[in-house]
Amino acid sequence: MTVTERTREGEKALLIQPYPVGAQDPALIEEFTELARSAGAVVVATITARIERPNSSTYIGSGKVEEVLAACDAVDADVVLFNHTLSPGQERNLAKALGRRVVDRTGLILDIFAQRAASHEGKLQVELAQLKHLSARLIQGSAARLDSQRGGSIGLRGPGETHLETDRRLLQKRRDQLEARLDKVEVQRVQMRRARVRNAIPRVALVGYTNAGKSTLFNALTGSEVYAADKLFATLDPTVRRMEGPGSSLVLSDTVGFVRDLPHELVAAFRSTLSEAREADLLLHVVDAADELRDERIRQVDEVLEEIGAGEIPQILVYNKIDRIEDSQPRHDPLATGRERVWLSARSGAGLDLLKAALKARFSDRRLLAELRLSADQGRLRSRLHALGAITDESMDEHGWLLQIDMPLATAERLATEAGGHLLAPLLVTPIAPTYNLDND
Repeated sequence: MTVTERTREGEKALLIQPYPVGAQDPALIEEFTELARSAGAVVVATITARIERPNSSTYIGSGKVEEVLAACDAVDADVVLFNHTLSPGQERNLAKALGRRVVDRTGLILDIFAQRAASHEGKLQVELAQLKHLSARLIQGSAARLDSQRGGSIGLRGPGETHLETDRRLLQKRRDQLEARLDKVEVQRVQMRRARVRNAIPRVALVGYTNAGKSTLFNALTGSEVYAADKLFATLDPTVRRMEGPGSSLVLSDTVGFVRDLPHELVAAFRSTLSEAREADLLLHVVDAADELRDERIRQVDEVLEEIGAGEIPQILVYNKIDRIEDSQPRHDPLATGRERVWLSARSGAGLDLLKAALKARFSDRRLLAELRLSADQGRLRSRLHALGAITDESMDEHGWLLQIDMPLATAERLATEAGGHLLAPLLVTPIAPTYNLDND
């Protein structure tokens, strides 16, 4: 048992780290300790448990339970945190034997999410995940009564219905309500995505292991002030901002951080948040460059991306926090191991220009930068271009308007079709890029 110095703040937690025979991994304990601290617990002791075959009643077996009980009494622990998903029965049996609350890995992550969720959608998603987790843990006579939520029993309880059955029915009713409300939110999100698709604006999503610095990078690229802190799951709510650059414009999304063994309740509940990654044109896979386990973290994030259907989306690996590595300099590796890499520090800004250049190069072939000639009777088309923000400069002479345009190529093709013309050969002598004519044939 490892005993940690106590502080006066937070509940005192004893951690249990099970591991298979011959597969002890110190990184598991380190990450779980950080999860506990992120939830506000004070870790006072850690016990490892070698598991050859999980015990169906307590997972760790009766002998280990006695050892944990003695350790809890010695350090006066308030709660026992278990770094594995427990069955409802195992969780109840451990709590009864130890005389303390027992929270498994899923419950701990859900608790952190409940603390972090700030938006209406985020709170709905967390509550739904919590209800799914709780529904399997309801027992007859449980302290987790739902009387306060029910607001009385008259008219709700069927003939001979037990309190347990009533609680389960009310939980299911609340779950149905939350899922319906989240479906409406998802419809709104899909409509916004369709608008971006119609405007042919490239979509880029930030993904990565939790605490890799995604929100800090998001703020640095967009000038936003999304909450960012050096803790796990600092931000949960999806944030979308338009990012302007030289000759380019794109939509950047900040998504929830990943972690190994992300509970399935969260993957299901946060479907709308994760869909920002699933429907992106490009993923910026943010990596903590100073993390000794960064290669393992990359693999774990790739596994989650595969699980949510985003495994085939192109990526740029962004190695963040190079300011924490001695003598490390910003650099760009265009073809490193099949994936483009950029090394930078979002906090100091070093290397951001390299990432912006990489993004511009990725999407430059999808934009039209040109000088365009419109006749005097094409004022409606000129107004459309102004509404799209595609005109960067213009002048007028006896032949009509001479426009400098910067717009998505797909939008230009659509406008040309609407105007009854086609993208033709260069018209002017000094184009910015290949020059196109949107005039009629």
